Amino acid sequence: MNENKEFKPYIPADKVTPELTAVSVIIGVLLAVVFGAANAYLGLRVGLTVSASIPAAVISMGVIRVLMRRNSILESNIVQTIGSAG
Repeated sequence: MNENKEFKPYIPADKVTPELTAVSVIIGVLLAVVFGAANAYLGLRVGLTVSASIPAAVISMGVIRVLMRRNSILESNIVQTIGSAG
């Protein structure tokens, strides 16, 4: 690794950005319920379950950035984490 380059984080430490908001928790819980029900149905019907992590990440980015016009990667991360835990 090149030792001369200084690390520059995506979100600086001095910037205050909301991460755990009511909107992110509500959307995450809704995604968790939907993907949990889909996995239960598929598991019982077909005997196969799918990972909810990637679809939850894509849907969270779409909802947070496009529909709600927020530009917070941290909120999207919380939504994806809660959604994939379901």
